[in-house]
Amino acid sequence: MKLHRTTLAFAVAAALALPPAVMAQQPAPKPESKQGQNKGGLAQGDRKFVMEAAHGNMAEVELGKLAADKGASDAVKQFGKRMTDDHGKANAELKDFAEKKGLTLPADLDAKHKQLRDRLAKLNGADFDRAYANEMVKDHKKDVADFKREAKGAKDPDLKAWASKTLPTLEDHLKQAQDMQAQLKSAPRAAR
Repeated sequence: MKLHRTTLAFAVAAALALPPAVMAQQPAPKPESKQGQNKGGLAQGDRKFVMEAAHGNMAEVELGKLAADKGASDAVKQFGKRMTDDHGKANAELKDFAEKKGLTLPADLDAKHKQLRDRLAKLNGADFDRAYANEMVKDHKKDVADFKREAKGAKDPDLKAWASKTLPTLEDHLKQAQDMQAQLKSAPRAAR
């Protein structure tokens, strides 16, 4: 009888211990929504791109206004105006996209872009022109690379289409920024 109770107790203990052990070996159930997506339905990578593009567009508009006001050369002033116009338009399109996806875009520049704006705002004349041109080349190289990647790899088809549509304008901005940078480097010191 004692052996029967011991066997029974062991069997009950094993039965109680077995389900958690089996459950631990099974993969966790996947959530119903697609992995890496937020409430608005955008994949995390797409969402990050949208936020970075919004910050970049806002910065280009603010820096463009600064260039139109503070630029010493006509090339810098004209480029600044184009940045204000083109990136203002791009940000309006991005805002429409974000609203459709239930995503709220940032209302102000991030710390990195505020710091850049503040640094450029302290410069004048040729010093401003050179620094602005250098920043525009650096920034647009990154933009072109980011938009190429998103145009090929975005999960959201609308975002992929917007990135593809915007890319040629950014490539043109990069070429203009490089031309402006070269023009400023080759200008005589006194003319700058």
